[in-house]
Amino acid sequence: MSEKLLIDIGSTYFKVYENGSIRHYFRDFSQNIYDDLMLKCADTLKRYSPSQIYICSSANGGLSTLIIGLTRSFSIRYAVNIAFNSGINIIDTLLYRELGDDPAPRERVDVVILAGGYDGRDGVFDDRLTEYLSHLEYSNIVYAGNREDGERMARSIDNLVVVENIMDEKLQMRENELKNYLTDLYQADIMGKEEIKRFYEITTNQIYSTPYIVNRAMPQLREKMDVADPFIAIDIGGATTDIHYSRDLVRDNIVTESSYDRMVFKKLGVYKSRESLVFSARNNEYVFELLNTLNVTENILEEYSDKAVRVLMQLAIFLVLFKMSKYHADYIELELERLNSIVFTGGITKVLENAEIEGIVSFFYRKILKFHRSPSVVIDRDYRIWTYGMDDSAGERG
Repeated sequence: MSEKLLIDIGSTYFKVYENGSIRHYFRDFSQNIYDDLMLKCADTLKRYSPSQIYICSSANGGLSTLIIGLTRSFSIRYAVNIAFNSGINIIDTLLYRELGDDPAPRERVDVVILAGGYDGRDGVFDDRLTEYLSHLEYSNIVYAGNREDGERMARSIDNLVVVENIMDEKLQMRENELKNYLTDLYQADIMGKEEIKRFYEITTNQIYSTPYIVNRAMPQLREKMDVADPFIAIDIGGATTDIHYSRDLVRDNIVTESSYDRMVFKKLGVYKSRESLVFSARNNEYVFELLNTLNVTENILEEYSDKAVRVLMQLAIFLVLFKMSKYHADYIELELERLNSIVFTGGITKVLENAEIEGIVSFFYRKILKFHRSPSVVIDRDYRIWTYGMDDSAGERG
């Protein structure tokens, strides 16, 4: 018998890894995830003690954040980088001097990040900030700017968490305290979800987020899969799309401790976030032409059929590549022109054929980047990547 059982809880599938093999189970949405797992895997679970069971999950869909900073070149850019790499989904970034130009977001924000100024400088933020926050609904707020303003605002803003300034005296990024805070917040969100919380009845180990676990697996892919550097991994699921990439692909001077980072797109899932995926597709100038190449019309976006699901998955591939490219400045820009391989994993690999995925990649490189050559496509159809990172983490803890 294996010494450990690995389980990944997704929004659409859950996966069980035992003795080198993976079993996939499509969710029964008429019952909660815990009961569904107990029903389908009770005999397997009985063979293991709680200390031998390791679980990761992406079923919570991530946290939304609003970033308010002094400059886009430093405070906002640093905060965006740290937030993306902590599993956080950015809904907007605002320059402090532009506060009040537009109304505050109507939906409740999971976390607000305030950043700007270097230590030793006081009075960077004034009453405009507290006035703006009074019109904003949020669950958490963290200050990662100059020390002096942080101490003052902690006395006037309820529940403000103050962490180390993300910018040092040499204007270099300091990521640890904010990253740890956001990662802990993400973890608390997972544990706070009633369905996920119940899994602590069968394990004594920490439940990690799946994007974190997949990111841990990235350094192993060169020896375990047929990939060539530089490469990225794209995980498209039912609730989110996660991108894992080498820091070498980023055109900036940010220095971080990790070799691989990740971005999470909360609104590009195929099932739970279908409406936002369709919205993004309708507002992209290239999607109509892409639909033509797929021999479908725009009406497919209104359908609820197996064919429509396939098209939505293909659109998700195109949109996430587009959002990482130099043509979409709101996200971290990757040097996609340099890629030799793209690894696809997640729910789309259970539906799309190789040619369907390769066709979208080819369209993007030909139409958007004007390249006649596109990277090789590697498909993790068994969704084994997460087991590499989970097995590694389990080994460290046990």
